[in-house]
Amino acid sequence: MSVCFHCQEEEPAMAPSAEKKLTGLVAATFTPFTPQGEVNLAEIGPYIDYLTEKQGVQSIFVNGTTGESMSLTVAERKILAEDWCQKARGKLDQVIVHVGCLSLKDAKELAGHAAQIGADAIAVMAPFFFKPRTADALRSFLQEVASAAPNLPFYYYHIPAVTGVNVPVKDVLEGIEELIPSFRGVKFSGSDLMDFGQCVSDSPPHWSFLYGMDEQLLAALAMGADGAVGSTYNYAGCHFNKLIAAFKEGHVVQARKIQFKMQELLSYAMKLGFDVGVNKQLMIELSGLSLGPPRLPVTPCPYSHALLIVKKYHHVFTN
Repeated sequence: MSVCFHCQEEEPAMAPSAEKKLTGLVAATFTPFTPQGEVNLAEIGPYIDYLTEKQGVQSIFVNGTTGESMSLTVAERKILAEDWCQKARGKLDQVIVHVGCLSLKDAKELAGHAAQIGADAIAVMAPFFFKPRTADALRSFLQEVASAAPNLPFYYYHIPAVTGVNVPVKDVLEGIEELIPSFRGVKFSGSDLMDFGQCVSDSPPHWSFLYGMDEQLLAALAMGADGAVGSTYNYAGCHFNKLIAAFKEGHVVQARKIQFKMQELLSYAMKLGFDVGVNKQLMIELSGLSLGPPRLPVTPCPYSHALLIVKKYHHVFTN
């Protein structure tokens, strides 16, 4: 992991070859809480060991949607980012810190902090209360945030189902590297594979396109995805690694079977109200980690629902 403690404003922009291209599976981590709802840093070390040793996941995306970032204070997000970065050093390939906020000033503060603590990259989703209505407005917002950490690889986090910002990513990317020299790609958590494919086909090779809808990963790989960021890679990374390996080796039928298994699991879970709370409880049951409850307004998962999904998980992946 790269570490920089100098003033970001004075540093030259990095050349595209100065950092390792982001590929493969990236786990969107849950935020560990105590039973009382406070941040629980003690669980982060065991969490990292679980990802690397049990799931074969070597990169993480912290303080994102799965991590309930918008329910955390700026101070909590800093504490978490720093602890993830510190404990991941020497164990994980890359730690991407999501720094998006409704407040531009808060986002810039988090971006600068990410550079100081040695994060490998930052990502930003669009603000979703006062929404950018055009690609120009969104690019300007992203440029301002990136300026606070100009030497960190920068990713746009596209998640229209959550933000309500449906500006085509292809439009957002137009001329973006001239505004943001550190721009390195997109976390594309949307279902529009035409937009995704156009982005991939029109972009330079040093950018990474990471797909964010786990249930459609195989389709995204066929469109040219470099990797994926998702919540289910926390506890199903070992299976998705097999999917990616099968696809790369040309065993499409085998990859399809794994994708169908994941779709079967998620379809079942959605019938039980699959959300961050349910997903977090599923992770707890499968990993044995003490991640605590979600933070309101997300409500805890009924324990009976979690057990049903765990049973379904084992049934799907043992047949």
